[in-house]
Amino acid sequence: RLVAALGEKPYLVAFSALSIAVTVWLGYAFVAAPYVEVWPPTPWTRWVPLLAMPIACVLVVAGLTTPNPLSLGWGSAGWDPARPGIVAVTRHPAVWGLALWSAAHMPVNGDVAGLLLFGLLTLLALSGPASLDHKRRARLGEDRWRALAAGTSVWPLAAILAGRARTSAAEIGWARILGGLALYAVLLFGHGPVIGLDPLAF
Repeated sequence: RLVAALGEKPYLVAFSALSIAVTVWLGYAFVAAPYVEVWPPTPWTRWVPLLAMPIACVLVVAGLTTPNPLSLGWGSAGWDPARPGIVAVTRHPAVWGLALWSAAHMPVNGDVAGLLLFGLLTLLALSGPASLDHKRRARLGEDRWRALAAGTSVWPLAAILAGRARTSAAEIGWARILGGLALYAVLLFGHGPVIGLDPLAF
């Protein structure tokens, strides 16, 4: 109903803005929550988000800025099944980016608040692909959906490893990749001032 009333692009902008606002609020609630330890912090766990987050950020930025009729993205105008870009990696790149982001923060946050926040966000993100496939199937029709999804996969890299898809950094778009890495830099160096925890402080 909202897409019909607002249009797809305004809806996506509003949905994204609301999602970011809720995520920021959750972050502040997490920092303010009492610390109840489940497992002690160890230095090696800090490397998990540091190494995973660049990939997560590229998936989110590339996913949200690539035309994709099968998932979250900037509409479907300009979609070319012969040059799917990041959609060849997975047809739900932004969702997998969010799942990777939340899952990567679980090892380093071994307390009740951390596990509640990042565990629930991970479960929510992992439920996204099935929900999106169901909605896009209904919107596009089974035959059209199957034709568009033939060169993609739910699981990252599955279509490429099976030989059903191929892509490259140039096809994904260097601007999208650099945009994802720029987002990572902002999150990395802004984490301490905003959240109060410096990921580089070993």
